Amino acid sequence: MIKDEDILNIEEPVLSAAERLYIPQILGGLKITIGHLAKSLTKSTVTIQYPEEKLEVRKEVYRGVHRLNRDENGRVACVACFMCSTACPADCIHIEAGDSPWDDREKYPIKFDLDELRCIFCGMCEEACPVDAIELTHEYDLVGRTREQMILDKEELLAIYDRTVQDKPRKNPRITGYAGTGNRPSAAPKTDGPEAS
Repeated sequence: MIKDEDILNIEEPVLSAAERLYIPQILGGLKITIGHLAKSLTKSTVTIQYPEEKLEVRKEVYRGVHRLNRDENGRVACVACFMCSTACPADCIHIEAGDSPWDDREKYPIKFDLDELRCIFCGMCEEACPVDAIELTHEYDLVGRTREQMILDKEELLAIYDRTVQDKPRKNPRITGYAGTGNRPSAAPKTDGPEAS
């Protein structure tokens, strides 16, 4: 049985005429807007002159263009398990698997395509990958004149890795509820071994 002192009675607040017309909320919004306007007028630069000036992104949280990582032998790290394409809500990852020519895994991707125009950059592919083969980088200036140019294949994704290998995009983020995240070592790849495809 619930005791009377444990019961809370909540009364509906009585609103004044101004509150019913949302006047305080409108005035509060105008105050914030005018404050932002005043700040922008007092700054010396308002816009960034792209591409001469680049926007600084917070590397620990920014999700940009994807890359396919290489393993310690310089081969593609993907084991074609289809976890990333299964987790992708936008269905933008397409993988064709084949038998691996190496002894340390069963499969590897013969074809790995990622449609950057369809992607919503949610990072679920990165979190689903059991071998950290796919990551989102800090790059945001991917340009293409046609839709086909924005569908990156395996070689293009590996080239992005080669270009951004010094930046570990998210520094092994700790994901709540998943054991083993946040403490994986980031091994520097060897580039002396060619990739067999």
